Amino acid sequence: MNELAYSKKGDYLIPDLTIPEQDQPISKYGRMRKNYLEKHRPIVYNSLLIQGKLYPHLLEIDQTANRRLEKLMKDLLVKQPAPDKATAQMAWVGHMNSLKAQAEEMIFAELIYN
Repeated sequence: MNELAYSKKGDYLIPDLTIPEQDQPISKYGRMRKNYLEKHRPIVYNSLLIQGKLYPHLLEIDQTANRRLEKLMKDLLVKQPAPDKATAQMAWVGHMNSLKAQAEEMIFAELIYN
């Protein structure tokens, strides 16, 4: 196990903890997972943060959610084909938004709020 270094501040020894630098930005789903962990699972959040595993966890959730969204959208389009985009643009947009909302609900249940 790694030994912690401490700095003395007055009469107290405070651990020298640093958060590792982030290489890639975290998008929507990673930020949603972080927010969920902070508010509803603070022990898990603090544990991941202290161990330096929070950012890799958020990045993995984010990448998995984006891949899952693409796959679910393709599957849902096969089951529920969209209207012709050239002749019914608003109907197409509404249909695609509905499919994305369905796919995101599945992602939220499986990855974000789990």
